[in-house]
Amino acid sequence: MGLAAVALALPLAASYAFSQFGDIKYPAGFHHFEWANPDAPKGGEIALVAPTRITQFDKYNPFTLKGNTPPGVSELMFETLLTGTYDEPTTAYGLLAEDVAVAPDRLSVTFRLNPAARFNNGKPVQAADVKHSFDTLTGKLSHPAYRAYFADVKAATVLGERVIRFDFKRSSAELPLVVGSGLPVFSQEWGAGKPFDQIIMEEPIASGPYKIGRVNFGKDITYQRNPNYWARDLNVRRGLYNFERVTYKIYKDSTAQTEAFKAGEFDYLEVFSAREWARIYTGPKFRSGELIRRNLESHNAADFQGFYINTRREKFSDVRVRQAIGMAMDFEWMNRQFFYNSYTRIRGFFDASDFEAKGLPGIEELAVLDPLQPKLKPAIFTQPVPLPPATDPPRSLRANLRAAKGLLAEAGWTFREGALRNAKGEAFTLEFLDSQGTLGRIVTPYMQALAKLGFQCQYREVDFALLQKRLDVFDFDLTSIRSRGTEAPGSELKDRFMSAAVTSEGSSNLMGVKDPAVDALVELAVSANTRPELVARLKALDRVLRHGYYFVPEWYSNAFRISYRAGKFEEPKVAPRYFQAEGWVISTWWAKQR
Repeated sequence: MGLAAVALALPLAASYAFSQFGDIKYPAGFHHFEWANPDAPKGGEIALVAPTRITQFDKYNPFTLKGNTPPGVSELMFETLLTGTYDEPTTAYGLLAEDVAVAPDRLSVTFRLNPAARFNNGKPVQAADVKHSFDTLTGKLSHPAYRAYFADVKAATVLGERVIRFDFKRSSAELPLVVGSGLPVFSQEWGAGKPFDQIIMEEPIASGPYKIGRVNFGKDITYQRNPNYWARDLNVRRGLYNFERVTYKIYKDSTAQTEAFKAGEFDYLEVFSAREWARIYTGPKFRSGELIRRNLESHNAADFQGFYINTRREKFSDVRVRQAIGMAMDFEWMNRQFFYNSYTRIRGFFDASDFEAKGLPGIEELAVLDPLQPKLKPAIFTQPVPLPPATDPPRSLRANLRAAKGLLAEAGWTFREGALRNAKGEAFTLEFLDSQGTLGRIVTPYMQALAKLGFQCQYREVDFALLQKRLDVFDFDLTSIRSRGTEAPGSELKDRFMSAAVTSEGSSNLMGVKDPAVDALVELAVSANTRPELVARLKALDRVLRHGYYFVPEWYSNAFRISYRAGKFEEPKVAPRYFQAEGWVISTWWAKQR
C-alpha cells in the first residue's frame, strides 16, 4: 500500500494519547510525568523479592499456560503501543505508537508506530510484529486468558510498515485501551519456526528497557539495562527505569526470605503479613536505621481477596451452602488476635471504589437491573446488598453458626453420625489448598468453627507450582486468592466472571461463576461509553455477584508495607496517586550517588 493510500485509510483525529472518557491530563509534547524525576541518574542496582508465591521458574515465556516465568519478565522486557500513568486510571499515552486514531463509530483504532522503536536485537518494531503478537496471543498455543481479554477484537490489519488497525466486534470506549495498553509486543523472530508453547528457554526479543543478564536458573535472575534502549529520552520514559541492574531473589519460604533480608542478601521487599510486620520486621537493624520500615498510603481501589469456593463441585452448587460456609469465619476475632486490627473486611468485588454496591439499588442501578429481572432473584431488588457476617456485640459467632446450621438443613445437609451429611449419607469434606504456609494459623480457627457445623476440614500446603497446576484445571475446594484492585475494571472481567470461562483451562473464573445475568452485566460494563454508565453497571454486577456468595470475604489494607536498606535509594518528590509498590520502586527510584 502506498503512502497516499495509507493516509486515506487513517481516521482524521490522530492523537498522542487516548482516554476512555476523554479526560487527558498531560498536553501534547509534555516533558515528563509529574511523578517521575527527569534528572534521576542512571546506574546502580536493586535486589528484591517479588510479591508473589513463586518458589522457582522454568521458562522465559510469560504468555503460555504451563510453567512459571521469573518475576519481572513481563514488566521489564515487554512494551505496549500505549502506556498508562500513575495519576490517570483510564488514559494512556504513546509508547511504541507515536499516535492513535479512533474511528468515529468506535469500531476500529489505528496506531502509527514510532520510527525510533527498536527491539533489543536492534531491529525496528514494525506493524507486522504487532500483528504477529496479537495473532499469537489470541491463538490456541497461548494462555487462554488472552483470548478472553481480546475477545471483542475482530482482527489486526497491517496498513503499512508502521501503521496497524484493529477492528472491533462492537463499539466501545474501552477497546482502544485494551489493544493499546494491554497488548504486549514482541518480535516475529522470537522463537521463529517453533510452536509458541515450545518457546521456553529462548530469551524474549522485545523492546523494553531491560534484557536478561546473569541467571541462577530457577532461583535468581538479573535484568541488565539495555544501553541502547530506544525510549530512554521519550517523555513517557523520562526519569524512569534508572537502575542499571534489577535482581530478583527467590526463596522457598517466608522465614528464609526474612533472614536473608536482614543478612543483606537483597535490598527491598513488601510484607503482606500484619503479624510478621509487627513482630519479625523489628530489631537492632531497624532501630539503628540500617533498615527502613514504611507504610505507603495509596488511593487505589481495594484489592479483592477471599477464599474462593469452587462452585463446579456439586457440594457447593447450592447458594445456601456457600452462604453458610462464610458465616463460620470470625473476622473480628482474627483481626484482633492475628492482624493487630490493621485490616478492613472485604465486602464485595469492588471495595473502596465508586463501583461498590451499597444498600438497596438506586435509580441508576435499577435502570441496569430491571431489564434483567426475569434472570435475577427477587432479593436483589428488595433486600440490601449482603454484607459479611460480623461478630461484634450483640452479634456473635455462635449466633452466626446457628443461622448457618439452618441454611445447611434447608439445603439438605444435616449433622448425623458425627458429620454433616446429605440425603445419601455422604459426609461434607472441605479442603483448604494453600502454598503460603503462613495461612495455616488463620485457617485453623476457621476450620474449628466449620467443624462445629459438621464439616470435615483439611488444610493442605503445597508448592506454588503444584497449586498453580491444580488451579489451572480447577482441582480445589477452597483457596485464598488476592487480585489487585483497579480504578477502571474492563475486559478482564470476562475471564473472571463469564460463563464461557468456566471450562477454559487456566481461566481466572476460579469460582465457576455461570450466570446469564452476570454475563449480561459484564457485557454491559465493558461496553460503557461514559464514566456514569460504567459506575452504574459495575455496581449492579457487584450486587448480583454478592448475592451469589461465591467466596468468603477476607480483608484488605489501604497501605503498602515496605522495607528497604537505608542510604541506598532516592525517590521522586511527588508521590503517584494510583500505584503498586513494587512497580513504583523499580520504575521511579534510583540508586543514591556515592
